[in-house]
Amino acid sequence: MKYILILMIALFVQPISIQEDETSAIKATLENYINGSTGGKPDLLRAAFHPDLNLYYVRNNKLKVWSGEAYIKDTKEGQPTGESGEILSIDYTNDIAVAKVMISSPNASVPYIDYFLLAKAEGKWTIIHKAFAKKTD
Repeated sequence: MKYILILMIALFVQPISIQEDETSAIKATLENYINGSTGGKPDLLRAAFHPDLNLYYVRNNKLKVWSGEAYIKDTKEGQPTGESGEILSIDYTNDIAVAKVMISSPNASVPYIDYFLLAKAEGKWTIIHKAFAKKTD
């Protein structure tokens, strides 16, 4: 009976541990994005973004696309923006994840909400697409 109890505990604890490890790895990728974009660290953005990443947003009722490489080039090394970021949610299944991040600025009345699609390949979580909007409600 003692061995069955130990086996049951081991089977229950292991999935929780794996989930925590994956969530921590996804958070680390999102923190690279947050610290890179708000802290003036383009190398952290390169570490977080897939090279083919695009950013999507709507302006004047039209869908716009901004290349990840152009976004990284707009991030000036050593020039923090004064913004701060907060991870609001993470959901994943196997090697695909979605996440929501809020970027706030002391100079703006409303924050941006970023939605990310991430994939895990070769043991590493990478942001493969980003869409964003100003939070108006």
